[in-house]
Amino acid sequence: MATGAPADGIDESELRVGSAPSSAVGVPAVRHAMQMSVAQMGVLRSARTLLRVNQKDGFDCPGCAWPEEERRHIAEFCENGAKAVAEEATLRRVGPDFFAAHSLADLQGRDDYWLGQQGRLTDPMILDEDATHYRPASWDEALDVVADELRALEDPDEAVFYTSGRTSNEAAFLYQLMARGLGTNNLPDCSNMCHESSGSALTQTLGVGKGTVSIEDIHDADLLIIAGQNPGTNHPRMLSALEKAKRRGATVVAVNPLPEAGLKRFKNPQTAHGVIAGGTAIADEFVQIRLGGDQALFQAIGKHLLEIEAREGGVVDRAFVEAHTVGFDDYRAAVAAVAWDDLEEATGIPRDGLRMLGERVRAAERTIVCWAMGLTQHKHSVATLRDVVNMLLLQGNLGRPGAGVCPVRGHSNVQGDRTMGIYEKMPEAFLATLGAEFGFDPPRAHGFDTVAAIRAMRDGAVRVFMGMGGNFVSAAPDTRVTEAAMRRTRLSVQVSTKLNRSHVVTGRRAVILPVLGRTDRDTRGGREQRVTVEDSMSSVHASRGRLRPPADDLLSEVAIVTRLSARLFADRADAPRADWEGLESDYARVRRHIAHVVPGFDRFEERIEKGRSFRLPNGARDRAFTTPSGRAHFTGNALQYPRIPQGRLLLQTLRSHDQYNTTVYGKDDRYRGVRGGRRVVFVHPADIASLGLIEGDQVDLVSEWPGESGVVERRAEGFRVVAYDTPAGNAAAYYPETNVLVPLDSVADVSGTPTSKCVIVRLERRRSAVHAPIVEG
Repeated sequence: MATGAPADGIDESELRVGSAPSSAVGVPAVRHAMQMSVAQMGVLRSARTLLRVNQKDGFDCPGCAWPEEERRHIAEFCENGAKAVAEEATLRRVGPDFFAAHSLADLQGRDDYWLGQQGRLTDPMILDEDATHYRPASWDEALDVVADELRALEDPDEAVFYTSGRTSNEAAFLYQLMARGLGTNNLPDCSNMCHESSGSALTQTLGVGKGTVSIEDIHDADLLIIAGQNPGTNHPRMLSALEKAKRRGATVVAVNPLPEAGLKRFKNPQTAHGVIAGGTAIADEFVQIRLGGDQALFQAIGKHLLEIEAREGGVVDRAFVEAHTVGFDDYRAAVAAVAWDDLEEATGIPRDGLRMLGERVRAAERTIVCWAMGLTQHKHSVATLRDVVNMLLLQGNLGRPGAGVCPVRGHSNVQGDRTMGIYEKMPEAFLATLGAEFGFDPPRAHGFDTVAAIRAMRDGAVRVFMGMGGNFVSAAPDTRVTEAAMRRTRLSVQVSTKLNRSHVVTGRRAVILPVLGRTDRDTRGGREQRVTVEDSMSSVHASRGRLRPPADDLLSEVAIVTRLSARLFADRADAPRADWEGLESDYARVRRHIAHVVPGFDRFEERIEKGRSFRLPNGARDRAFTTPSGRAHFTGNALQYPRIPQGRLLLQTLRSHDQYNTTVYGKDDRYRGVRGGRRVVFVHPADIASLGLIEGDQVDLVSEWPGESGVVERRAEGFRVVAYDTPAGNAAAYYPETNVLVPLDSVADVSGTPTSKCVIVRLERRRSAVHAPIVEG
């Protein structure tokens, strides 16, 4: 049996901060993963479950979207993957007795950690208007409540259908069909808050909003630039791929404001070298860039390459540029106009250092740039990523082995959800094909993305919010505004495996629909069903859970959507024509529809037999660019970077190591030396002194944003100051605790992504707080 009792929340009174380690993974990671697994699942269940993670006859990890190697290890999971599996496969249960014992007010006073640690949801629950407690309901009653509210809408756009990145391809496809059958494109998803900037920039320049590389390309690259990304915590299996690339002679450059342990040294627990011989040094160079300076960095590399080309020639791949691109002259002129002094100021890197990095790029025949949220959550993120593409185009590093763009997605199927149509602005070709397949006319008007959905809820224009997975309230920016917006809806619906903040900050009424997880056996129509997912590199593969579900009548995502759709469209002649009952009982029927609608999914069922994977078409990978010109686009982008007012800091929000997105697994951030707490702010020692503070002071973080009537402030209270190796003027703290500081209106140009890596803050010492030295540990 599992030995760990549900947690009582995070007690910050014994916060300890020691030095950050110089390596990641190794035996401590294995030990920690096993401790958490056994606490949640017990010994035998842990062994049976973990050995099926990412196997061809098993289930896809519910954590990150890093792809599997073709030759898979018997233990094809990482520390954070094991934590994600343990949380889902836990033996703890949250049923009607739990909700009877805990009022809504009680649950609202609990933190995200406590809520998530209680266990798996087992029964549909309804919160009636003005009720103090959730009450149990039958599946029919719960689905009828949702269907009745949706049917009563005066306008379909009064509903919002949110999706998290863990939803399967099959469920996502049916979910968007249901929303569009109702008559709305209000389909925000977690991509809006993370990689929307990547999709926007890549679509503009390459014609496809996805990365162009495969796992084999990572192995074969000469140079890998890992920018704004922390693989050791966010997708540790990437370190194995980087280690393989290093063994083949690759150079790795880490670009980040913070030194990350995984990019220093990787101790692979699956090899003797990793366990005994000290592991592999990953980064050959660490470029400690200022927050928001990445565009300047890539412009500096391009400027250096073009200056050498003008003097000596032989740098630019002229044949590629002339045959496959447009806009080269505009780009060259834009980069020539940028002063080196401005590039130094923006990056914090001396000119010689920028030129040395340019020389690394010039010397490499095959270059890949990998990135994550550090590049996508700034106002100028789309321009930054266009300049990443510009640099790669100069040397023809698109559409050939060992080279290309690699946006590393977070949630396990966030890319697949978008492929299935979870997007507020799907192109006409998709909508027309969807309509022809199901005999209806999908709406064409663009819907709400995440930020627009919050604004609409805030303004009273949304009556129903439905979340397919995820924790919208904690994940979204401007927490207090988001919470108030959610409370203005008439009904909030959450399809969830576990309890989270979005179940306790609700509309006037609320419904919880518990759902099968990735690890659970899904039996429909008298047979075991499987679903599919798409990883970061456009490979699609099957996933089949094996564990007994937490409740015998628990429904899958597919079953919930099909049963709700059957209720919504029973009497509507203009609705999608679908055999909802048949789709619930046989997911292969869903895949047949997908094959008819979504390009690249022909012979879908055949290609996933026995767990096999297949890669989706990607024109940019084949140098068949699906832009209006039919070519890749160089772009001229004005240099942008944040200016920090006197006495202020530029804050980035980030994850701790014991965390995955808004799911908090524990109290520690082992790779930054923090134990026993989360309310810390990492600040350069010189900034601590200049602000009149000392390490250990307790402060409030106050963000400042220009509003119509002056500066608008938002406050996150009670953070301990920690001296850390971050660029002067920059700071960092964990989300979701600091999402309250990110203004709803502070979004990236073009993509609308919240600017969570670029928040102007001041630190206010708490008057009632006594300085408490942080114990080294």
